[in-house]
Amino acid sequence: MTEEKKKDIQVLLSENRVFEPPADLAANSNVKAWMDKHGIKTLDELLEKCQDIEWFWKEMADELLDFYKPYDKVLDWDAPWAKWFVGGEYNIVHDALDKHMKTAVKDKVCFRFEGEPGEIKEWTYADMYREVNKLANAMRELGVGKGDRVGLYMPMLVELPIAMLACAKIGAIHSVVFSGFSATALAERLNDCDTKLLITCDHFWRRGKKVALKPQADDAMKQSPTVKHCIVYKRMGDEVPWTEGRDHWWHEITADQPGECETEKLDANDLLYILYTSGTTGHPKGIQHAHAGYAVGTAATLKWVFDLKEDDIWWCAADIGPTDGGT
Repeated sequence: MTEEKKKDIQVLLSENRVFEPPADLAANSNVKAWMDKHGIKTLDELLEKCQDIEWFWKEMADELLDFYKPYDKVLDWDAPWAKWFVGGEYNIVHDALDKHMKTAVKDKVCFRFEGEPGEIKEWTYADMYREVNKLANAMRELGVGKGDRVGLYMPMLVELPIAMLACAKIGAIHSVVFSGFSATALAERLNDCDTKLLITCDHFWRRGKKVALKPQADDAMKQSPTVKHCIVYKRMGDEVPWTEGRDHWWHEITADQPGECETEKLDANDLLYILYTSGTTGHPKGIQHAHAGYAVGTAATLKWVFDLKEDDIWWCAADIGPTDGGT
């Protein structure tokens, strides 16, 4: 490495510039409103107060989450294991969808989707609620229930969060596997958590080309004996390999299902999902996330870090790997 390049790297490591936000943005931020509510005057005072992590996360949980049963203890810490909101009953789907069905939020747009061919679709919270319930009921008929693991091998379609929420609705544990991973990589993750059901799609668009996903899923299932059923979302409609008795079209298996489904009341520390590492340095490791802990962390991040307001639109451009548009 030349001395000039070493100098450039040192300059990057020595970045000390501070970019202050516009004054009106800071004054109207969610953090400022929260500080005012709690009588906190300065950022230093806030940082000092938040050193008490149990106090901070109790305030966050009480403001952002709606428990079926109140928790008894904020944190049970036995390194390296942590349990949050011990004794509480919770399900993330209640906060994401269920509680909105009795308010005007039910008619608000929840997802706007623009696919690569140019189609644009919208789902309200009520639409999402209905579709999640229909898929959850279908999964229950296939014998999937609390504690069962479900693999999600899908591109970035709205059906992906529908499947995630349907799993959570019935207490099943989902694991999202990147749709660009090989059949072997998928099988490795399916086998690690004894996956009972796989949800995938037939094909999807990627930069003007069709990507066949179902054949990849089939190759993985040949190596994954615990997978008993596969639900396939028809994205393209092209012919795909099929195994009768195991494979089910999403639209067929949900067609006659009711739009209501009872949400499982779970322990706050019941698993919501397992997210596997890339496995580039060895066998992929499954990181476990529980319902209440994940929900409060996500909600607090969106409110404080991204400063989302009720009328904001959260844009996600899905242009990494073989995905299928943005939401």
